[in-house]
Amino acid sequence: MTEPRLAVRTVAVDEIEPLIPRTDPRTPLAFLRRGEGIVGLGELLRIEASGPDRIEDASAAWRALADRAEVVDHVGLPGSGLVAFGAFAFADDSSVPSVLIVPELVLGRREGRSWVTRISLRTGDPDSAPDHGADDPRIPEPAPRRRVPRVSFAPGTMTPLGYQDAVGEAVRRIDAGELEKVVLARQLVGELHEDDGLRATITRLAEDYPDTWVFAVDGLIGASPETLVRVDHGQVSARVLAGTAARGAGEASDRERAATLLASAKDRSEHAIAVESAVQRLEPHTARLDTSPEPFALQLPNLWHLATDLKGTLGDGSSSLDLVRAVHPTAAVAGTPRRVALAAIAELEGFDRGRYAGPVGWIDGDGDGEWAIALRCAQVDQDGTVTAYAGCGIVHDSVSADELAETVIKFRPIVEAFGG
Repeated sequence: MTEPRLAVRTVAVDEIEPLIPRTDPRTPLAFLRRGEGIVGLGELLRIEASGPDRIEDASAAWRALADRAEVVDHVGLPGSGLVAFGAFAFADDSSVPSVLIVPELVLGRREGRSWVTRISLRTGDPDSAPDHGADDPRIPEPAPRRRVPRVSFAPGTMTPLGYQDAVGEAVRRIDAGELEKVVLARQLVGELHEDDGLRATITRLAEDYPDTWVFAVDGLIGASPETLVRVDHGQVSARVLAGTAARGAGEASDRERAATLLASAKDRSEHAIAVESAVQRLEPHTARLDTSPEPFALQLPNLWHLATDLKGTLGDGSSSLDLVRAVHPTAAVAGTPRRVALAAIAELEGFDRGRYAGPVGWIDGDGDGEWAIALRCAQVDQDGTVTAYAGCGIVHDSVSADELAETVIKFRPIVEAFGG
């Protein structure tokens, strides 16, 4: 069987903002922040992988596909040229496949510039000139704004009481010295009606949470504040979040909440574990890696996070997916030690996380890309089932009722985006 060969052409165009209203309402592809990024239409090719080697296998398949592609890129910005959108399962034994999706059309906007990329399969003689099919300037018009779907959510397999019991058991194991930290999640489940699209949901997330990565890949919809890894021409960056506090009711109360979070021994300890884990996994791949000297309070519309930024220079030519494989799962979404924490998650949660807390983002033909951790998200299945997820980092002084309340705050973005 002949391996597929791609013809890719990117051209600059006049302003095409906003991007989200131009996506497919049923199967949107998007990865944006502050209105900039890329959206895709159509599905030209799909790479699927499962099991412990899913990221490595998908990366190898992508490299082989990119090596065969004929690319003409007149823009040269992150997200132009050949790209694939990706979403990976959290766990090695997940029944949910990990995917890389190559769209037929990509619309992008960054640094005040806009572009269109058209991707097609080459036909005929492999030595013939590529049929880019991208000189056609037609761009989808924005669709009229629709109302946000109305989804009523109910607890999933783990009830609120069951979640508190799981947190209590996790604290017992931490106090017994079995592990330092474990992240436990729970679900909410609802149903999307057939006539509802997802564009309005993504638009709501982008408007309400502009400083997050708003994403839509293969039914995974969300707004994540956490950058797993970004690679751009040899430069690597990441943002680690761990430690959370609710926003205050007024300005004075809000400042006090942020100050309390920054001074919290519990939250700073949880944060330090996550930062140390990220540094240990990225450092072997870098010639230089710097971190913020102190955690800072990251303000989101519904909560505060302790945050640390990592920036450096690659030292071994790794692609963005190589680094994704190195760092996933981070201590911020799994715990530490990793092996013990993952076993505890599987036992105490009792459900398949699917792509929740897994890597979501995009990769280009050179291996550069942007990847977030799939948080504040929901998976929309083909039958209309919507499963939302939220989790908390559990350490030795965690209180079950407080952790349950924190999940309620973390559910808020995705529940409201579905009309809840």
